[in-house]
Amino acid sequence: MSNPSDQRNNRSLDGLNFFLADVRDGLGPYLAIYLLAVHKWDPASIGLVMTLAGIAALVTQTPAGALIDRTRSKRLVVIVAALLVTAGCLVLPFIHSFTWVAITQSISAIAGSVFAPAIAAISLGITGPKAFTRRTGRNETWNHAGNACAALLAGIFSWLFGPIAVFYLMAFMALASIVAVAFVDASAIDHDVARGFDPAHVQAHDQPSGWAALLHNRPLLMFAICCGLFHLANAAMLPLVSQKLSQIDVNLATPLTSACIVAAQLVMVPVAWLVGAKADVWGRKPLLLAGFIFLPLRGVLYVMSDNPYWLVGVQLLDGIGAGAFGALLPLVVKDLTRGTGRFNVSLGAISTVFGLGAALSNGLAGLVVREAGYSAAFLTLAAIAAVAFALLWLAVPETGERVADDHLHGAAAT
Repeated sequence: MSNPSDQRNNRSLDGLNFFLADVRDGLGPYLAIYLLAVHKWDPASIGLVMTLAGIAALVTQTPAGALIDRTRSKRLVVIVAALLVTAGCLVLPFIHSFTWVAITQSISAIAGSVFAPAIAAISLGITGPKAFTRRTGRNETWNHAGNACAALLAGIFSWLFGPIAVFYLMAFMALASIVAVAFVDASAIDHDVARGFDPAHVQAHDQPSGWAALLHNRPLLMFAICCGLFHLANAAMLPLVSQKLSQIDVNLATPLTSACIVAAQLVMVPVAWLVGAKADVWGRKPLLLAGFIFLPLRGVLYVMSDNPYWLVGVQLLDGIGAGAFGALLPLVVKDLTRGTGRFNVSLGAISTVFGLGAALSNGLAGLVVREAGYSAAFLTLAAIAAVAFALLWLAVPETGERVADDHLHGAAAT
């Protein structure tokens, strides 16, 4: 049976993932709605602010991972980042100029880039590699539950109090994440294991591998390319669906888009749980391939009907693909960087690659829509997703060591 300290750490990590779920992704569309509705900004200025924040997050992903690898004050890094995000949310109602909005949102984006590697590192440092799979599945389960809850509350509060209410909701969630991480026992985190050293062979004098070791890690590079292509194909699909919905019925577009987001997050909850329960038994690759195959399938299904409820139904498949991908990403990176001491910086680097893919996705889809229409855009994204699936199948090996199901249950009970 687990001792009280283990139970407290597990519950603290549950709370951290739940409350950081919405904070990690930033204000996103809520900021656009606020600036448009309240301050009457033009779409070009709104887009530029969001682009600058996105670039700031993109370029700091890898340095954030390197910071988490090096520091032994991982909880403090999370607390400082959460305070910066809180300040960025609370100050927004009192500033109106483009410069200050851009600065505050860029700082919040930079701060937010530490959350994913910090959670992965703290989890790995507490559980060790053998229990990390289940802990990662549990992290993603609570993350998606938090996203669904935050989206529902944001919709309710913005309807009751206006778009400004979303900022206070996010500030509250950021502060709640500080309370959650404060309850994590700092002495329970093995910082050498947290950065990817093998706990069976770690020595006090061990040094992390050089950068050349990562650059020559062919499976890691192939996996990074697969991740970039996955997000290049995936990121534009929901915005395209929203645009099609607004063309069909402008009054239904917003509630149906919100329904898409909430429902997809709820689908991700059992998918993430399944990954945590079975990735050590079935292997990483079968689950990854299953997640990747739903992406080209979605792209093809979108062109089969313009019925709004069909479009929403197809979007629910995103919960399977993205749910599997999110839970498996840290596991595969952990496997491929075992013993290097470069786990979190590698996770940050891959996050940069798929962030770049996501950033390019909407621009590519917009160009295809302008030249050839929505169906061509969906099919183009489906073709990119098919390439990602084929590359994953052919070029990325199975990274996990499969163990018997009864062994896992026995380990979980101790």
